Amino acid sequence: MELLRLGPVGRERPYVRESGIVYDLAPLTDEIDGPFLATDGIIRARQALASGALAAVDVDGLRIGAPVARPAAVVCIGQNYAAHAAESGAEPPEHPVVFFKHPNTVVGPDDVVLLPPSAEKVDWEVELAIVIGKPARYLSSPDAAREVVAGYAISNDVSERAYQLDVSGGQWSKGKCSETFNPLGPALVPADEIDAQSLRLRSFVNGEPRQDSSTGDMIFSVLQIVHELSQYMVLEPGDVINTGTPQGVALSGRFPYLQDGDEMTLEIEGLGRQRQRAERVRLS
Repeated sequence: MELLRLGPVGRERPYVRESGIVYDLAPLTDEIDGPFLATDGIIRARQALASGALAAVDVDGLRIGAPVARPAAVVCIGQNYAAHAAESGAEPPEHPVVFFKHPNTVVGPDDVVLLPPSAEKVDWEVELAIVIGKPARYLSSPDAAREVVAGYAISNDVSERAYQLDVSGGQWSKGKCSETFNPLGPALVPADEIDAQSLRLRSFVNGEPRQDSSTGDMIFSVLQIVHELSQYMVLEPGDVINTGTPQGVALSGRFPYLQDGDEMTLEIEGLGRQRQRAERVRLS
């Protein structure tokens, strides 16, 4: 089962896809968001599908929005793959490296990624995104984190490396928070349908391979990340957690940074594919 939000920007509607058929989720909810997830929305969607209560619909031609509306927080884990840490010139961390993205970075999986007017080092990062389904505070163990994860999606943690490293003041968010810097989707797949630690994830720029790895190579697993974060902050339903990216980014020096017109393609096994065109912002 896949949860979807389809339609024009700001007017997305909720849908669910099962066995290739898309059904209107409007009888259950107006939105796929924190309140929907917190009230057992995924269970209710499954029940409605099983009972035949949802109508199949034709959605051809509709824009795909981010699968979760208005996340209150986008929490990110840095250097969570040893090979990526090495290509960044860093040792693997002993504890998760945490930073934040502004929630308004979240856009649809195929929306345009805007290159800021002064940006020269914009990078791609394919990542497994966790979506929280229940409040999480001071979880007792990583295993307890299973109960609070609603599902998973593909995330592109777009980064401007000069902003992130050269003028950062020691914190990364300057390079992470430009508008459109977090394409998410195409779908939210329930956690119990995904083995989060054995997923192949890949990225391409203009059709040329860049990243190719497995979530099995994470330094800190999904459940470790959620448990650890809950010791320092309360995670709320609808929050998104980006779990880090593998090697193969432009920061390595092996590939050029993104230019106006470049096309990124990202895919994660079982979660689909997203594609964005990079477009330079031109100020009048």
